[in-house]
Amino acid sequence: MKGSSIKMERRSPVHLPGKPEKTKMRDHWPVVLEYADEGPGPWIVDLSHCRRWDIQGRKLSEALPSGVSLPDSPGSVVLHAKELTGRAGHRQAFLWLFDDKAAAPAGAGCTEITEGALCLALLGRDVFQLTEKLTSLDLGDPKNNVPFLLMGPFSHITCQIVVLKNDPAAAAVMVACSRGFAHDMVHAVLSAGEEFGLRPAGENRFLEQFQALAGTPIPTKPKASTRKAAAADKPKSPGRSRSKKTAS
Repeated sequence: MKGSSIKMERRSPVHLPGKPEKTKMRDHWPVVLEYADEGPGPWIVDLSHCRRWDIQGRKLSEALPSGVSLPDSPGSVVLHAKELTGRAGHRQAFLWLFDDKAAAPAGAGCTEITEGALCLALLGRDVFQLTEKLTSLDLGDPKNNVPFLLMGPFSHITCQIVVLKNDPAAAAVMVACSRGFAHDMVHAVLSAGEEFGLRPAGENRFLEQFQALAGTPIPTKPKASTRKAAAADKPKSPGRSRSKKTAS
């Protein structure tokens, strides 16, 4: 029809309770940046909108963007400023991006899986007590060097599990699986986390922790009150003084 326009909007398979405080449309995805009452943690964050690729082939590193490296051994993960890479096997790897401007991989062996999968992050205290109810895998094993990848059952669903931080007081775990299991997965996680006060948090909560772990913390903008105080404390330039003429 002439003059009409079709607006495409992608939908996350994850539906979390809570009231979004700040949202943003990104590549046709409605992204929650912050929730109204996120509380002290633990938190669950929907990252299903973040672009993700599976990579297969003999020369996996050739498919990666410039400056992005791949770990040598299966089960290893490397954190970069805007993404992470992991090796699932000698000829299998993956790339997860957390910035819409980050470069994508290229080549016949690259398959984007963003819209076909869900991705969650579990952050904060009591995360490993929560995950113990959902998997037999020991995600908080202090013997494992973080970050690392585990492939296995999580709430009876085969998942990719990336442990970014295994500190029991401030953990960071990512879980990815097929989109078709989203409803059951989210229901299981929320139920397991209820006794620990699990609440939804926005993407900003995850990015703050991820970039701190990657060594590229997000620069914080000073509050208005802080800027005003700094301006008040700043010494004024003397300028030119004008002398008044006196009558003789």
